[in-house]
This record gives sequence, C-alpha cells and structure tokens, in this order.
Amino acid sequence: MATTPVPPAAPAPPKPTWDPGPPEGPFPWLRPTIRIRLTLLYGGMFLIAGILLLSIIYLLAAQTMRAGLPPPFKIVGGQDVQVTSETCRAVSLVKNADELNAAVAACMDIQRKHALDDLLSRSLMALLGLSIIAFAFGYAMAGRVLSPLGKITRTARRVVGSDLTRRIELDGPDDELKELADTFDEMLDRLERAFTAQQRFVANASHELRTPLAINRTLLEVHLSDPGAPTELQQLGKTLLATNERSEQLVEGLLLLARSENQIVERKPVDLAEVASRAIDQARGEAEAKGVEIRGERAPAVVQGNGVLLERIALNLVQNAVRYNVPEGGWVEVATEVAHGQAVLVVSNTGPVVPAYEIDNLFEPFRRLRTERTGSDKGVGLGLSIARSVARAHGGRIHAEPHEGGGLVMRVTLPI
Repeated sequence: MATTPVPPAAPAPPKPTWDPGPPEGPFPWLRPTIRIRLTLLYGGMFLIAGILLLSIIYLLAAQTMRAGLPPPFKIVGGQDVQVTSETCRAVSLVKNADELNAAVAACMDIQRKHALDDLLSRSLMALLGLSIIAFAFGYAMAGRVLSPLGKITRTARRVVGSDLTRRIELDGPDDELKELADTFDEMLDRLERAFTAQQRFVANASHELRTPLAINRTLLEVHLSDPGAPTELQQLGKTLLATNERSEQLVEGLLLLARSENQIVERKPVDLAEVASRAIDQARGEAEAKGVEIRGERAPAVVQGNGVLLERIALNLVQNAVRYNVPEGGWVEVATEVAHGQAVLVVSNTGPVVPAYEIDNLFEPFRRLRTERTGSDKGVGLGLSIARSVARAHGGRIHAEPHEGGGLVMRVTLPI
C-alpha cells in the first residue's frame, strides 16, 4: 500500500498495550492475590495450632475430671441429717447414708460433664475470636511484608505509562525484595539507554535519508522541465523520478512505522468520524478514477489520541480498499460507531477473495496477498503494518476478516 508523507512526530517512550491495573469484575477482592494467600496461610496455621491446643487442654481436663471418681468425702452415718441442693435435687430424697453417697457421686458426675461442656464452648468462642484477630493481624503483616512489591508495581505502572527515567530505589535490608528492586532498576537503565538510542537513530535517519532523496527529486524535476531534452532522457528521468518517489514513500513508511511502535503520550480528543471523512476526501479522486464508490455512515466516536496518526490508519485502510478492489462496480464502505465502550472504525470493500489463512500475513511489512517483498504500483507494503502499529500505540487493535464474495472487512477498535 502507498503511504502519504506526514509531518514527523516527536518520538514517545514506549508503552505496552496491556493494562497492569487491578482486574475488573463484580468481586475484585476475591482475586487470589499473594496477600490473601499469605493471610490464609498465617490464619490457617494459627487456627490449626489453636484447635490442637484446645483438644489437648480438653483431653487433659476430661482425664483429670473423669467420670466415676468417688467423691472426696463419704457420709458414714448420723441422725436427723438434712441435705438440700438447687442443682442436684436427688440428695433431698435420700433416706440413709448409702443413698446419700450414691446421690452425691451422681451429682458430681453431672457437674463434671457440665464443666467440660462449658470449658469446650468457652474455648471455641475464644478460639473463634482469636482466629478473627489472627486473620486480621496476618493480613496487616502480609501487607507490610509485601509493601516493597507494591512500590515496585506502582513504579512499573508509572514507567510504562510515560516515563522511563523513574526508578524504584528501594530502601531497607539487603534481602530478596531489595535485590529484585535493584535488578528492576538496572533493567530500566538498559531500556532507557536502548530507547534513547532508538529515538536518536530515528531522528538521524529521518534527516539522512530524506535529504538525498529530496535532492534527487529536485534534480530530476529540473532536468525534466528542460523542453530541449531528448525523448530517451525524459523517459529515463520519469522512470528515475517514479523510483525515487517510491523510495521516499518507503522511507516515510519505515520512519512512521518506527515512531508508531511507541506509546502515544500526548493525547487529545479526536473524532474518528472526522478522521475518516478526511481520509475519504484524500482518497476520493483515486476512487473516482477507478470507478469505486465510497459510502457508509459515520457516527461520532471520540477517542484520546494523536489525530495525525489516527488519520493515517483511516487513510491507509481506505486507500488499500480502493486499490485492491474489483475492476467494475466496486465499493468501499467506511463506518464509525461506539460499541461496548470502544470506538470502532470499520472499512469494508469488494475485491479479490482473500483466504482466511492469508490475513495474518497481510499485516507483515512488505507482504501482500500471494506476493512477498516485491515491487508494486499499489504501494510499498507497509500500510497495514503501520495501521496495526498505530492502533497498538493507542491501546487498540485491528482485526481483519474476509468479506463474503471477496474483499476484506477491517475493524479498528480503540478505547474511549
């Protein structure tokens, strides 16, 4: 696909398209984080130890107050002895000393059972209360132990957001977490140097590659403007001018591809409907020359991004749809909408039948349908690669699928 030169944009620090923030969901607190697992581990160990301790205490108490033990005293006789009890009424009905001793022993067994039951119930309540305290304490301790990881995560989010100059610089003992933080800082140093070198290379290449091509174009145009030049020389000049123009398109496409791999830092509200309309205006002349009808409804779909790069996505897709179309009666449909919380740009067209297994190859640089790294008057083979890179830089994605009867349906989704 041919690409149209655009003003160079300042390189931006790279950012992956994935979002490291907390996952969305109806119950995010149920996510099995390390802190939750450590809390369950601490609390579970305390609960098991408490159950074992309670079992030992209960068994020892039961053995000490085991049933069947004789009372520590014995009534051997007496006259006019009267015994009353609110908890053991059997002693009030005895008639002699032997019956009284048996009633006292039975009452002591009942009291032992009540005492063990009371011990068990109170111990379980105490264990429940202490378990709650243990889980809360374990949660707090786990948070304190994992706080360096939280600092590493927050720094990583800020780094991937916009700034590679940030560092963790973790203080504290020289333990495994500090070693992890220092290793992460060293990795950031290497990444910063690498991306700085890449930005410098892109800036230098932009100047060094454009300048000689611009000089060649100027010289060729000057020679072609000479009316006295031989016909053979004019034909050669036109061929060289076309080759030079294709080389300029290739350089512009490569530089734009390198820049668009970076995350967009400075974002402004951009309406995809307006972007698509501008792209259609630029491609309308070529479409009319090929007899291709451009249609479609474009609803407002505002996103935060770079207007020039987003226009390049639309222009590349529209030009691609116009150039790879049927010879007669072809059409291109361009539509924008907001669906499922995302802005969507859809470009569909008639054209040759595209096998589903060939679609992924179309997004590779310099690759075309059933051809690879070959020259073409339809472009330099970077259009879809640039569109995918720009979409990724905006946190979106581009998806292609074959159109029924031939052609493609290109769908670009961008976060609002």
